[in-house]
Amino acid sequence: MERVGTILNISLQLVANLAIAFEPFLPFSSQKLRTMLKMDSFEWTELGRNDLLAAGHQLNTPELLFEKLEDSVIEAQIQKLLDTKKANEEANYKANPIRENIEFDDFTKLDIRVGTVLECQKVPKADKLLQFKIDDGLETRTIVSGIAQHYKPEELVGKQVCFIANLAPRKLKGIVSEGMILSAENNDGSLSVIMPGREVKPGSEVK
Repeated sequence: MERVGTILNISLQLVANLAIAFEPFLPFSSQKLRTMLKMDSFEWTELGRNDLLAAGHQLNTPELLFEKLEDSVIEAQIQKLLDTKKANEEANYKANPIRENIEFDDFTKLDIRVGTVLECQKVPKADKLLQFKIDDGLETRTIVSGIAQHYKPEELVGKQVCFIANLAPRKLKGIVSEGMILSAENNDGSLSVIMPGREVKPGSEVK
């Protein structure tokens, strides 16, 4: 018991020193700690002493120094910060500068068309890729698009999308992609697929 008493005494002396050291940057917690220890006065010059609390010193009722924060409270605060950040970004949003002018003939080289999505599925082992089967008015073509983080496949089946029809085919994850689906990128990085305002025939040209 004598050893236990020594340990408790040293622990309380350390806590009393912390109550002094905390004061400049945690004043309210320091005050709360000093109240529990019943420290009527404290001085910086006393910091480091091992006799701040005399033998037999009566302590006040102890209580939790810091409130326990549940995960749900922390998550709510994080979400609040993210929402504030998003609101600030939207308030200060400014579009990217316009790129250099191109000749009209350069634009006409792009064959932009409307197609109807017949099938859509995730590409295995590729978090960002969706594989489309599209009716382009002439045949069915396959297009791979990196929008899997913004759309569920079932959301797009039956929808009409704008795509570049004469883009040279390229292979993605072993799948030959025959075109590029057009999307608008929002200021937060989210993508919105370009769709006609009303239904048109598959293969209709965008001019």
